Amino acid sequence: MPIYEFICKECNSKAEVLLRNVNSEVSPVCPHCNSTNMERVISRFAYHQSEQMRRDVSGAPQKNAAVGGINDPRDIGRWTEDKLSSMGIDIRNGEHADRFASVRDKIDKARDGDMSILDKKDD
Repeated sequence: MPIYEFICKECNSKAEVLLRNVNSEVSPVCPHCNSTNMERVISRFAYHQSEQMRRDVSGAPQKNAAVGGINDPRDIGRWTEDKLSSMGIDIRNGEHADRFASVRDKIDKARDGDMSILDKKDD
Protein backbone atom coordinates (compact mmCIF):
# COMPACT_ATOMS: atom_id res chain seq x y z
CA MET A 1 0.00 0.00 0.00
CA PRO A 2 1.85 3.07 -1.21
CA ILE A 3 1.65 6.45 0.47
CA TYR A 4 1.90 9.41 -1.86
CA GLU A 5 2.61 12.98 -0.86
CA PHE A 6 1.02 16.00 -2.47
CA ILE A 7 1.56 19.76 -2.17
CA CYS A 8 -1.44 22.05 -2.39
CA LYS A 9 -0.92 24.70 -5.09
CA GLU A 10 -3.31 27.03 -3.25
CA CYS A 11 -2.02 27.05 0.34
CA ASN A 12 1.32 25.19 -0.03
CA SER A 13 0.36 22.54 2.57
CA LYS A 14 1.57 18.98 2.33
CA ALA A 15 -0.85 16.03 2.41
CA GLU A 16 -0.35 12.27 2.37
CA VAL A 17 -2.66 9.88 0.56
CA LEU A 18 -2.68 6.14 1.25
CA LEU A 19 -3.68 3.98 -1.70
CA ARG A 20 -4.72 0.38 -1.34
CA ASN A 21 -3.44 -0.43 -4.82
CA VAL A 22 -0.71 1.14 -6.94
CA ASN A 23 -3.11 1.35 -9.90
CA SER A 24 -5.83 3.16 -7.95
CA GLU A 25 -6.98 6.55 -9.17
CA VAL A 26 -6.20 9.33 -6.76
CA SER A 27 -7.94 12.68 -6.45
CA PRO A 28 -6.35 14.31 -3.41
CA VAL A 29 -8.04 17.11 -1.54
CA CYS A 30 -6.09 19.52 0.63
CA PRO A 31 -6.98 18.93 4.30
CA HIS A 32 -6.34 22.62 5.06
CA CYS A 33 -8.18 24.54 2.34
CA ASN A 34 -10.17 21.76 0.56
CA SER A 35 -8.57 22.60 -2.78
CA THR A 36 -8.20 19.89 -5.39
CA ASN A 37 -5.30 21.74 -7.04
CA MET A 38 -2.69 19.30 -5.71
CA GLU A 39 0.65 18.27 -7.17
CA ARG A 40 2.37 14.98 -6.36
CA VAL A 41 5.88 15.35 -4.94
CA ILE A 42 8.70 12.90 -4.38
CA SER A 43 8.53 11.63 -0.82
CA ARG A 44 11.47 11.67 1.53
CA PHE A 45 12.66 8.30 2.72
CA ALA A 46 14.15 7.08 5.96
CA TYR A 47 17.58 5.56 6.20
CA HIS A 48 17.98 3.27 9.18
CA GLN A 49 21.40 2.56 10.56
CA SER A 50 22.31 -0.65 12.29
CA GLU A 51 23.41 -0.59 15.92
CA GLN A 52 26.97 -1.28 14.77
CA MET A 53 26.89 1.67 12.34
CA ARG A 54 25.69 4.01 15.11
CA ARG A 55 28.45 2.78 17.40
CA ASP A 56 31.10 3.24 14.72
CA VAL A 57 30.00 6.83 14.10
CA SER A 58 29.63 7.72 17.79
CA GLY A 59 33.23 6.99 18.74
CA ALA A 60 34.45 6.38 22.24
CA PRO A 61 32.03 6.01 25.14
CA GLN A 62 31.62 9.14 27.25
CA LYS A 63 31.79 9.18 31.03
CA ASN A 64 28.67 11.39 31.38
CA ALA A 65 26.56 9.66 28.72
CA ALA A 66 23.06 8.43 29.52
CA VAL A 67 22.86 4.84 30.70
CA GLY A 68 21.58 2.73 27.83
CA GLY A 69 22.50 5.38 25.25
CA ILE A 70 24.91 4.97 22.38
CA ASN A 71 27.81 6.27 24.50
CA ASP A 72 26.84 4.37 27.64
CA PRO A 73 29.95 4.15 29.86
CA ARG A 74 29.27 0.43 30.29
CA ASP A 75 30.11 0.10 26.60
CA ILE A 76 33.70 1.16 27.18
CA GLY A 77 34.77 -2.47 27.03
CA ARG A 78 33.18 -2.99 23.63
CA TRP A 79 34.94 0.06 22.25
CA THR A 80 38.32 -0.87 23.77
CA GLU A 81 38.16 -4.46 22.57
CA ASP A 82 37.05 -3.34 19.08
CA LYS A 83 39.98 -0.92 18.81
CA LEU A 84 42.53 -3.44 20.01
CA SER A 85 41.03 -6.13 17.77
CA SER A 86 41.37 -3.83 14.75
CA MET A 87 45.11 -3.77 15.55
CA GLY A 88 45.22 -7.58 15.67
CA ILE A 89 45.28 -7.79 19.47
CA ASP A 90 43.01 -10.30 21.22
CA ILE A 91 43.05 -9.38 24.91
CA ARG A 92 41.12 -12.46 26.00
CA ASN A 93 43.21 -15.19 24.37
CA GLY A 94 46.63 -15.82 22.91
CA GLU A 95 49.93 -14.05 23.32
CA HIS A 96 48.46 -10.76 24.61
CA ALA A 97 46.19 -12.22 27.31
CA ASP A 98 48.65 -11.77 30.20
CA ARG A 99 49.69 -8.26 29.15
CA PHE A 100 46.06 -7.06 29.08
CA ALA A 101 44.84 -8.78 32.27
CA SER A 102 44.26 -5.45 34.08
CA VAL A 103 42.45 -4.03 31.03
CA ARG A 104 40.18 -7.09 30.92
CA ASP A 105 39.44 -6.64 34.62
CA LYS A 106 38.40 -3.01 34.07
CA ILE A 107 36.30 -3.91 31.04
CA ASP A 108 34.48 -6.60 33.00
CA LYS A 109 33.82 -4.19 35.89
CA ALA A 110 32.49 -1.55 33.48
CA ARG A 111 30.16 -4.10 31.89
CA ASP A 112 28.87 -4.92 35.36
CA GLY A 113 28.15 -1.23 35.95
CA ASP A 114 31.13 -0.43 38.22
CA MET A 115 32.13 3.02 36.94
CA SER A 116 34.72 3.59 39.68
CA ILE A 117 37.32 2.41 37.18
CA LEU A 118 36.87 5.65 35.22
CA ASP A 119 38.02 7.72 38.20
CA LYS A 120 41.32 5.88 38.68
CA LYS A 121 44.49 7.14 37.02
CA ASP A 122 46.59 4.04 37.64
CA ASP A 123 48.18 1.72 35.07
